[in-house]
Amino acid sequence: MITWTNKIRRMVNGVILFTIHCSLFTVLSSCSLDENPKDQIPEEEAYADAGALYRNTVATLYNYIGGATDGQGLQGTCRGIYDLQTFGSDEAMIPTRGTDWYDGGIWQELYRHDWTPGHPMLGNAWSYLYKVITLCNRSLELLESHQHLLDETDYLDYTAEVRALRAIYYWYLMDLFGRVPIITTTKTSLSQLEQMPRSQVFKFVASELQQVVSQLPQRRSTRQDDFYGRVSNAVACFVLAKLMLNAEVYTDDDWTDGDRPDGSTIRFSVEGETMNAWEATIFYCEKLKDAGYKLEPIYTNNFEVHNENSSENIWTIPMDKDLYYNEMQYHFRSWHYRHAAAFGFTGENGACATKHTLQIFGYDTDEEDKRFLFNYYEGVVTDNNSHLVLDRNGNILEYKPWEVELDLSGSPYLETAGARMGKYIVDKNATKDGKLMDNDIVLFRYSDVLLMQAEALLRNGQAAEGQAYFDAVRDRVDAPDRPLTLQNLLDERLLELCWEGWRRQDLIRFGQYESLFMGDQWDAKVDESDGHTTVFPIPGGMIDFNPNLTQNEGY
Repeated sequence: MITWTNKIRRMVNGVILFTIHCSLFTVLSSCSLDENPKDQIPEEEAYADAGALYRNTVATLYNYIGGATDGQGLQGTCRGIYDLQTFGSDEAMIPTRGTDWYDGGIWQELYRHDWTPGHPMLGNAWSYLYKVITLCNRSLELLESHQHLLDETDYLDYTAEVRALRAIYYWYLMDLFGRVPIITTTKTSLSQLEQMPRSQVFKFVASELQQVVSQLPQRRSTRQDDFYGRVSNAVACFVLAKLMLNAEVYTDDDWTDGDRPDGSTIRFSVEGETMNAWEATIFYCEKLKDAGYKLEPIYTNNFEVHNENSSENIWTIPMDKDLYYNEMQYHFRSWHYRHAAAFGFTGENGACATKHTLQIFGYDTDEEDKRFLFNYYEGVVTDNNSHLVLDRNGNILEYKPWEVELDLSGSPYLETAGARMGKYIVDKNATKDGKLMDNDIVLFRYSDVLLMQAEALLRNGQAAEGQAYFDAVRDRVDAPDRPLTLQNLLDERLLELCWEGWRRQDLIRFGQYESLFMGDQWDAKVDESDGHTTVFPIPGGMIDFNPNLTQNEGY
């Protein structure tokens, strides 16, 4: 095994980033994949030996997990996957604040669920995901054509890692858009392009991960060693658990007919055993328990400035302000201008919690969940030295969570309405307006695994057994006892996992996906009774480029 002893740097030294000219990629993504870095090396050098081959087929793919521009990266940046999952749910919103944050109505459309195929975030997410899938396909072809440079074990290891990464990107595509083309080679012609039913995409993703999971190293990818940030056996098991838990949704090819498959009758072959969806979920959750993951004793440990040693985090986006371009833009986007300035950063005074989220947290009541203050800023704002922060009029800055509205124009709380994002401990030495920080961005956590296992047990008729997993998550923060019910479980997932990009998926699985917007004098409430909004429309530009694509029902 060739070791990789340095973190994934801003540009892996000596890496050739792929330049692909093909009409197929253009119709899938509507953007060029040309990259011409100044230190690009000739192709014959890029694949001259085993080490170079690894760096330029496998390592280079991890340059795309995070990002620094709109729509790029699985998390950390704006106007892409994370925003669709978060602001397209009832968890958070970006209200219009006078002349700020209208942006052509794109944030209001997410809140109201009245997006159209032309919404820019849909195109951003689609293009980004297919870009990385295309890169994965290219890597697999290069590994095959240069297989003579590798021994059999390295070849199997490297192809397994790339296939797993590609499957994860297809999972995101399927989750967002339902019916998408499956492309496994850069040689596919436009005439061969076929939009697959969601159930077939699901089958492909699950099968790919099941085939390679045993080949993936049982390593901690959150540690600062040669496996830092990579797809491990545990990462694949986590995604397989998610796939099985959402199998009722993902195997439903007509999500507008009101008839969803029953997870207890959906069958999977898992390591030679036949299991239903809930049993398969439990199986992969147990794999993660056996791998040694466990809850951190303190919730906030997972989001510390240096959180690489968390026993709970399973997959993260590596962050290091001196090494990477990866950015965490969410604090920057949420905080009031003067709040951010008090830390030496710049703020955009945007994102905040909805009133519905405040209610679930029991905010401003005797039953307020302790995790509220771990995840949100509310009330009077102070800096790191506990000094009061003043607003732009010289008054004490005070956030007003209950005053949030979709449009705050004319409100006396224009700049201060809404509880703002906390989550990550502030890196006082962060640069670029606080966006380059040393807190790794958390993608997958073990507390989520415990809640998945509790849910699967509950749905499988084993509520008494599931209660212990549910209690373990709540006990960490000294939350009072609650019985394990579906509603309590859905609420707990928000309490534990807010700001982590899961809310839309959870609401859909629980059959509660609906906008909080009830209509006003300008806009009617969107009729979501047929379930069409549980899947986003295929981006309009993609259909214009490619006549083989058809639009999802309801758009």
